[in-house]
Amino acid sequence: MPNLRFPAVATFVAVMLAGCGGSPILDTSQPTVPVILDEQAAAAAISRYRAQHGLSPVVIDSRLISAASLQAQANAGAGRLSHEIAGSFDSRMARAGFGKRYASENLSAGSETFDQVLARWKASPEHNRNMLMPQLRRIGIARVDAPGTRYKRFWALVMAGE
Repeated sequence: MPNLRFPAVATFVAVMLAGCGGSPILDTSQPTVPVILDEQAAAAAISRYRAQHGLSPVVIDSRLISAASLQAQANAGAGRLSHEIAGSFDSRMARAGFGKRYASENLSAGSETFDQVLARWKASPEHNRNMLMPQLRRIGIARVDAPGTRYKRFWALVMAGE
């Protein structure tokens, strides 16, 4: 069964960019392919990891999936990693309906599977700290492939409090 979320994500990206005069123009010179992920499995894996540290589980939030998709697409289109490529994190979170008080973002490039990218984030002190922030309860995750780039795969994990 096809995943119908991606047309909505494309619309979300177009609306987000059209509605903000101050938004940066995204470099989409690289051909990109959104990848259908099992977001529930990702949330379960992150929740298990958080439970090992005495923290509450996380749940998938469609607004954060859209925010993560926008960021992964922007990075893949540019062929590089940047937290600012689709606008500031604060402005992207505000557009997604979340304040900036308890929110974080993990980016990565190159990992082929979710398990690989999760292992990288656990091994990175700053990324790990983001995943273990007690106030975070909602997540969105996305992967966009850009086969013509150095890294080939771009990941974004966006997390926010209630």
